[in-house]
Amino acid sequence: MITPDPGRPLPFFVYGTLRPGEPNHDLFLRGRTAAASPARLPGAALYDGPGYPYAVEQPGEEVRGELVTALPEAYEDLLTALDLLEEYVPDGPRNLYERVARDAVRTDGIPVRAWVYLAAPPVAARLRARGTRIEGGDWLSRR
Repeated sequence: MITPDPGRPLPFFVYGTLRPGEPNHDLFLRGRTAAASPARLPGAALYDGPGYPYAVEQPGEEVRGELVTALPEAYEDLLTALDLLEEYVPDGPRNLYERVARDAVRTDGIPVRAWVYLAAPPVAARLRARGTRIEGGDWLSRR
């Protein structure tokens, strides 16, 4: 896993219920963000979960979402809140998601290092074996 510079907060790449118009966007992001813009996450595929999606590392695929930059004064609280939402604990054996630093690509083609919650390895293996892929990698397209 790539460890980001601890002195430099990373934006978040969100692809599911944290996207604008989705249920967790206002609950977690409203008033805590400085900017949001469309982006894509190369090397990942999107799978349907029980009311929320999972991004799974998969070469040659991509997931569509948003790059969200936290307000500096809200960053630590937002990071903690999103870890709780995603039930992520560093090195937790029962994590559904792992928070990892990956390059998301803005619409202008520029890669940006960001936090993303990917399916934890056991979850990813189950999804690859018998999960339902979201074609096109866009959670909003399921409507």
